[in-house]
Amino acid sequence: MTSVAPARRRPRLMSRAPQDTPAGLWTYLFLALTMLFAAFPLYWMFVIATSDDEALAKLPPAIVPGSRFMTNVDEVFSLQDVYFAASLVNSVIVASVVTASVLFFCSLAGFAFAKLRFRGSNALMLFVVLTLTVPNQLGIVALYIVMGKLGWNGTLLAVIAPGLVTAFGVFYMRQFIVNTVPDELVESARMDGATTMRVYASIVLPAIRPALAVLGLLTFVATWNDFQWPLITLSGTDFPTSMVAVSDLASGNYVIYRRVLAGAFIATVPLLVMLFIGGRQIVRGIMEGAVKS
Repeated sequence: MTSVAPARRRPRLMSRAPQDTPAGLWTYLFLALTMLFAAFPLYWMFVIATSDDEALAKLPPAIVPGSRFMTNVDEVFSLQDVYFAASLVNSVIVASVVTASVLFFCSLAGFAFAKLRFRGSNALMLFVVLTLTVPNQLGIVALYIVMGKLGWNGTLLAVIAPGLVTAFGVFYMRQFIVNTVPDELVESARMDGATTMRVYASIVLPAIRPALAVLGLLTFVATWNDFQWPLITLSGTDFPTSMVAVSDLASGNYVIYRRVLAGAFIATVPLLVMLFIGGRQIVRGIMEGAVKS
């Protein structure tokens, strides 16, 4: 009786992970062109901010920075009816307070929706998500009336109060906590006698630091760039934000664009610094949320 030799197993070909696949030449070329296309308006703004009034009329356009940057900046800060230095301070105050408030309240609300069981939580979460579909412009008149009743119109409180909590922040933190913090970890902490706030402070907050960094950067940038509501409530006051001050530079019968772009460039520098410092945190938070979901 002849014995049959066992069939040899063919070695499996291990599939290569997407992150291990080297990028090709066309990928790098496309990314480089995209970066140049996105960065050119900022660079050209800096070129005009360092030039004189004739730079805008040149053909071809000027692409080399000039030597009048400090002169233009001094003119921007010395204008009496713009309050540009005060506007930068006001923007820092507003953006910092709103960002800190959003991080605290949205993470706390997201923890409640994700890990606490109470009646009507799903319906309330659905209502929060539905508010994202309502344009902010629809509530401008009502918001102005409410701020007038409180006596806050014309002050920074009117700019800060509407942004203390955001529906997007609550939804984002809820989704991240659901995918990051296991229910077993929360239950074990409760069995050890931890209160709800202790669970939030000792377990939830350390686990959601990447998401907090992402939400904080997005909130700071959005608050700094907010223009419509600060323009309405702070119009005619001595407490403008940076975007309102830049619009004041562009008002009048004769607009000096080198001043406008110098002011716009100065108002953009803090955002560039924030994004440069926290850019890795944004990528890390997005990637962690994508992998764990």
